[in-house]
Amino acid sequence: MVSIVIFDDNPGRRESLRMLLESKDNFLVTGEFPDCNKVKEQIALLHPDVVLMDIQMPGVDGIEGVRIIKEFFPDIHVIMQTVFEDDEKIFDAMRFGASGYILKKTDPQQIIIAIEDVLKGGSPMTPSIATRVLHFFRKQHDIRPDQYGLSDREMEILQFLVDGLSYKMIADKVNISYNTVNSHIKKIYDKLQVHSVSEAVSKAIRNNIIR
Repeated sequence: MVSIVIFDDNPGRRESLRMLLESKDNFLVTGEFPDCNKVKEQIALLHPDVVLMDIQMPGVDGIEGVRIIKEFFPDIHVIMQTVFEDDEKIFDAMRFGASGYILKKTDPQQIIIAIEDVLKGGSPMTPSIATRVLHFFRKQHDIRPDQYGLSDREMEILQFLVDGLSYKMIADKVNISYNTVNSHIKKIYDKLQVHSVSEAVSKAIRNNIIR
């Protein structure tokens, strides 16, 4: 069973999300909160697999919420949800370790897909968000990709990770096995000196490895 906690200050949206998520037999919403004022205590008590995090909330907002969660509970996946496409907020959410970033206007079924993706090691993003993240980080640094010694295949797979594809989706795209994708990604981790998909994506974008 996949346990999920929702942070959103809109009670109607919390209810809609709970009903959507629990339509999946293996999803269970174990907590719903209107803000992150007590996020550390709430997550310590519930320790969910995935958190759906709104950004604009009263008191402690979602950006500070993801920072606290990833500092004290680094194994928990946090997917940001927002109506905004604000570059600074996107940057802060990714910098603090968010596993994905999707717009609230996204098709509801994409939320389920996003959760399934992060559980498989993916880093889902709404396409418009992925583009803005890429452009934003490209302004920050200009490091040559070949400094990391990535092969053409590894660069291709890294690009797919940046685009938010899961391991299975990459395997289908490149026409290789899931295990081969996993092997390539382990090599990417070693060369970039990272330990997760979100770290690899963040470093690839921040250091302009993907052009």
